[in-house]
Amino acid sequence: MIGVIFVETKNKLTLFIVIFMLAGIISGAIIHSYASSDTIQSWAGNITLFTDLFLRLIKMVIAPLVFSTLTVGIMRLGETATIGRVGGKAMIWFIISSIFSILVGLFIVTIFHPGSGLNLAIPKESVDTGLAVSGMNLKAFLSHTIPTSITEAMASNEILQIVVFSLFFGIAGASLGEKFNAPLVASLSVVSHIMLKMTGYVMYVAPLAIFAAISSVIATQGLGILLNYASFIGGYYVAIMLTSVMLLSVGYIVLKKEVFRLLNMLKDPVLVAFTTSSSEAAYPKTLEQLEKFGCSRNIASFVLPIGYSFNLVGSMVYCSFASVFIAQAYNIHLNFTETTMMMLTLMLASKGIAGVPRSALVVLAATIPSFNIPVAGILLLMGIDHFLDMGRSAINVLGNGIATAMLSKNEGSEPESVKLQTEF
Repeated sequence: MIGVIFVETKNKLTLFIVIFMLAGIISGAIIHSYASSDTIQSWAGNITLFTDLFLRLIKMVIAPLVFSTLTVGIMRLGETATIGRVGGKAMIWFIISSIFSILVGLFIVTIFHPGSGLNLAIPKESVDTGLAVSGMNLKAFLSHTIPTSITEAMASNEILQIVVFSLFFGIAGASLGEKFNAPLVASLSVVSHIMLKMTGYVMYVAPLAIFAAISSVIATQGLGILLNYASFIGGYYVAIMLTSVMLLSVGYIVLKKEVFRLLNMLKDPVLVAFTTSSSEAAYPKTLEQLEKFGCSRNIASFVLPIGYSFNLVGSMVYCSFASVFIAQAYNIHLNFTETTMMMLTLMLASKGIAGVPRSALVVLAATIPSFNIPVAGILLLMGIDHFLDMGRSAINVLGNGIATAMLSKNEGSEPESVKLQTEF
């Protein structure tokens, strides 16, 4: 009986998220239509406090959770050979999924031609987009990967730097043997469980935060922004859905019918990522659901954090779709070689940008000028970036969840049917 209540409670969270999202759309539309400009600005500025608080609460949990789960996962994997094997498989899949995601975005934007007909004139002078792109190069990326201080990395929630430190720490700990690292593993395991428990409390704020985020954007921009960019948004989400189908199809090959149970269990974190435009917000819940699905805790704790830095399939779809859209808008024709090189550059530039504000836009702004595409074209997307970010955040969570489940199955951890919880 208690277990049934627990399941009903979990379903209520999804219901409340959907209800508050719809309420945000309706309230935002009403305020945009009937309120004065000062009232709209005041509403948009103040209501987002709830979204900011929610994201700050989630970020408060991220650093200790990633460090504790990843370190424990590596130490429990044991031998360096095992760590290398699992990590190698993960990176191979991340590269393959990134390439396929880029191709999907490229295929759909070529068919839909959302930028055709705009016939924009190429600006003679450079335009300031407000995006920090000066450091987007290979040297800066590699330097940024290594933390000079783990406390600084945690304080600023630099996921990639935390992952790198945790990898070194976990491998060093594993090399000492179980006799020496057992107490630390036990302690960090307790820390990870505490962080997950904290996440459960934080999730009670999610519906209100989602209401605030949606209402603020609609109140400021109005529902018309969705209609004005209908062709672009429609084509983009077709690419997102097609990529999701591709991921689920590959997942079905490995997980068989269990992939549908996995999809059902990931619906809450995917919905949170979609409505808050933050895949980070869904990280703790994703990890928890993967363990309930039957994934090895060690594999999940190892693969998922790495995926958040290297398996950004949503960003890949967006970058390929948006870059060609901008080229179409300025009537710039790219040959096969130029297109291929631009896609490869976008893929490499996107690795390790998790946590960077408007990261996909930053990657675009840093990349497209090299192919004679005006960076001013990004201004076309800034007004609707929130709605685009919703899709890429959601599919990032789905892609990482499927990748983790497949690798766990491949390593011999068979998913078991989820039992009803007997306690809260």
